[in-house]
Amino acid sequence: MLTPQALERRIAGWPRAALDVPLAVGFTVVALLLGQERPPVGWRALDTGGLVLTVVTNMLLAGRRRMPVTVFTAICALSLVHVAAGYWPVIQTAAAMLALYTVAAARPPRTTGPCAGGLVALWVVSGLSNSHSDMGTVAAQSVVTPAALWWFGNAARRLARRNAQLSAVTEQLRRERDGNARRAVAEERVRIARELHDVVAHHMSVISVQAGLAHYVFTTDPDTARQALGTISGTSGEALEELRRLLAVLRVGPEGTGENGGDGAYQPAPGLARLEETAERVRAAGVPVTLEIVGERPRLPPGPDLCAYRVVQEALTNVIKHARPAAATVRVEFRPHQLTVRVTDDGGRRVPANPGPSDGHGLIGMRERARIYGGTLAAGPRDHGGFEVRLTLPLQPAAGSPSAAGAARERDGPGHDGKR
Repeated sequence: MLTPQALERRIAGWPRAALDVPLAVGFTVVALLLGQERPPVGWRALDTGGLVLTVVTNMLLAGRRRMPVTVFTAICALSLVHVAAGYWPVIQTAAAMLALYTVAAARPPRTTGPCAGGLVALWVVSGLSNSHSDMGTVAAQSVVTPAALWWFGNAARRLARRNAQLSAVTEQLRRERDGNARRAVAEERVRIARELHDVVAHHMSVISVQAGLAHYVFTTDPDTARQALGTISGTSGEALEELRRLLAVLRVGPEGTGENGGDGAYQPAPGLARLEETAERVRAAGVPVTLEIVGERPRLPPGPDLCAYRVVQEALTNVIKHARPAAATVRVEFRPHQLTVRVTDDGGRRVPANPGPSDGHGLIGMRERARIYGGTLAAGPRDHGGFEVRLTLPLQPAAGSPSAAGAARERDGPGHDGKR
């Protein structure tokens, strides 16, 4: 047995024109029942011809949506025949009113106006056909009823048009939402791939070098082999920690907890504060690293902080993989509104400087990170040998930090420090 909701959904799926046939049948039954009543003085009762005329007139409503003007014209013509034959005109009134409403709901006012005038004329003729009719009542009905039908039908037409426009806008918004969702997924995949590359490439490069060293001196220099194995252990542990942090971000739930609610908040992303650890790890891999910090370090936002750290990490990884045993220098300069990071190595080859883009995924990832935060990254061989990676990021000092206060004093000049 169908529930009311299921029946409503099934009816909503039917073509709207298919519902007009039962409606026409209902109007026909009502008109026939009305015709069985005793007509007022001056009108004749329905006979066989009247019954046939009534059935034909009301059944025309089955085509009112497909041909509204034609159906209205035909109903008015048959109603005029009905009145001319002396039958009570009220029997056909409901069909004519519904036909006019349909025209007003489906056609613009320039078409509805003449149709409303035709209904007015039909009712006036019906009133004049019977000397017992009250012409005041006939005149009032002839004006008020068609005007009301026109107003309601026109309102329905405008509402249907607005609904169609709303449906089109909704569909467009849905397509845009789906497109934004696909772009967000693609961007997130790129970000995850970049993070995995930065984590895995750096740590695995160090582990590979240390594993080779341990294998080489395993029997001849046990102390060096143990030191290399210790570096491998520490580096792999740090790699696992960063991978866990990345995976925790992917399955993060409400308020920074895991999706199951019991994994705890994930650890903060690494930043420039861990440069010394990274430098020590690279030194253990056989690459001497000099770390230079210039300027007062402000409280950096997490995004630029992670960006600068990943650039240094990737640049040092490239030194391990491609320039060993060259020495590397990491220089970090903190300025009031700018952060500059330079990673250079003294590789033995002398090649002309070439600032053009590289095909490596590491440099592509670094450039993408720099662009995200409005910075620039240049990378290429140096004229006097070696390779250089230079990152420049614009910075906005955090509110309340000493750098922010200093920048404000520098901007406002003397006499604006709150003291006189």
